Order: sequence, then C-alpha cells, then structure tokens
Amino acid sequence: MAGGAAPGGGVKADVYRSARRWLLLPSWLVLTVVVVAPLCIMLVYSFLTKEFRGGVEWSFSLEAYDQFFFNRGLFGDEPASIEWTYIGIYGRSILQASIAMIISLLIGFPTAYYIATRAPHVRATWVFLITIPYWVNLLIRTVSMKFLLRDEGPLNAFLLWTGVIDDPLKIVNTNIAVQLGLFYSYLPFMVLPIYAAIEQYDHRLSEAAADLYASRWTTLRRIILPAVRPGVIAGCILVFIPSLGSFLAPDLLGGARNYMIGSLIEDQFKGQAGNWPFGAAASMILLSMVLLVLIVVARRQTKNNKAEVKS
Repeated sequence: MAGGAAPGGGVKADVYRSARRWLLLPSWLVLTVVVVAPLCIMLVYSFLTKEFRGGVEWSFSLEAYDQFFFNRGLFGDEPASIEWTYIGIYGRSILQASIAMIISLLIGFPTAYYIATRAPHVRATWVFLITIPYWVNLLIRTVSMKFLLRDEGPLNAFLLWTGVIDDPLKIVNTNIAVQLGLFYSYLPFMVLPIYAAIEQYDHRLSEAAADLYASRWTTLRRIILPAVRPGVIAGCILVFIPSLGSFLAPDLLGGARNYMIGSLIEDQFKGQAGNWPFGAAASMILLSMVLLVLIVVARRQTKNNKAEVKS
C-alpha cells in the first residue's frame, strides 16, 4: 500500500501537509496577477495627475479625490463646496442596486424553494433552465431586452393588440427599464445560492412546526428563513455588488438621465477627454464601499453564528 493511502482505501489529509504551500501556489499567482496587481495599479493611478491629452502624469496629487467630493468652480479658484453630482450618482446607483436585489429576492426565493422541493431528477432540469441565459453574452441579452421594451417592440405590440393599453408604454430610458435589465441580468445569482441552502434544509422541521399548529407564515419566518439565511445573504451580495457597478443596463436601457457608477467610471477611460485618475479614484471609492458592506455582513454573520452556538 502506498504511504499516503489509508487502510480503508481513503487518503489521509495530512499526507499533503508538506506540499500545501506548493499546491496553493497556482491560485496565489492567479489572484496576484488578475486581482491584486490591477487593484494596486488602480490605487496608484488614483493619486496621479491627469495628462491633458489623456493618460496620466507621474506626479502625486489628491486632485481626483478632491474633484469627487468638492466643487471649486470652473477654474478651481472658488471656495470649496460639496460636489453633490457624483454623490448623487452613487446614491442613485445604491438605490437601483438595492431595488434590483429586493426584486430578485422576492422572485428568486420562491423559485429556488420550488426547485429545491422537486424530485432530484427534476431539480437538475430546472437548474439547467436557470443557467440557459448565461449561454449568451450579457451585451446581447441587454440589447435584446431593449428590443423587447422599446415603443415598437413585442411587449407594446402585444399590449396594444390585446387592448390593455391605447398608446405604447415609454419604458426604455427610464428607471423601470434599468431595474428590469439588472433584474434580468442577475436573477440566477440570487436563485442558485438560495436553492443550494434550501436543498440542505431539513424539511422535517417544517413538518414539526405544522404539528405544533404554526401557520405557514410563522414557519417561513421562524424556521425556514433562519435556516437558509446564509444562502439568502450570499444571493443578496451576488446581486447587489454587480448591480452597483453595472454599466450595460444603465447605458443601453436607462439613457443619460439614469447615469450610474459603472457608466461614470467607464467614461473616464474613453478617449482623450477621459480622466484616468478620477476614474481610478471613483473605482477606489466604489471598492471601499463594497468592502465596507462585506465587512459589516461578515461581522453580523459571525455574531449570529456565535449566538446560535451559545443557545
């Protein structure tokens, strides 16, 4: 028998202890190249000076952050005042991402519960159907959504044909179109984690609650939701964060009046009129916000887990 094989045919975990660092080396290299290095470049660029014809000058400056938070007039010689333009864009983006997350949760949770309570061979089919939209590029899906929602699109044509409306609905270039685009783009990110959590749920707990005359609402609120909370939290994070930085749905469906963070950052890196340091600073501010949210959620989750262990 080989030295690493257990008598029962299994392999002892500690056989690889001496090689753990080498086994992790590829992962660390990938994370360093595709995550850490771009973040460091973005951080450095946020403290550089804008070059007149695009790009940057390698001189340290806080101008990008100052431009984000303060308004000093057209020529920069006026007393500083709060720059509400960019703060408003961030606030609108947070609101849009939060609404998209809530809509996805309201629709994703029942969907995930339905799938997780089917027979095992049927569940695989439903999960397969949920992932089908991801076979197509996000840009193509968003353009298709715009085609469906436009004034002369199939949705308005159907509503006019059925007599539900007399005039076409103006959906494109509104907040509703952005919400539909975000919801459509990220709904599977909500369904799949919740499905995984509900699949592990012990349904005998619901039966016990019913035997004790608990209503369905009480069972959902006091038994099911606490048990599947990690999946719900994971789904909310997976929808909220990409929605916050999304720029395809706001650009194609929302128009200029529904500007969001992703569009603001993208514009800073377009052509000679862009402002790379300001785009990098806006990205770092967005990253800080996301990290803050994740830290708060992680701390609350840890606190709840400790409370459950003690009880």
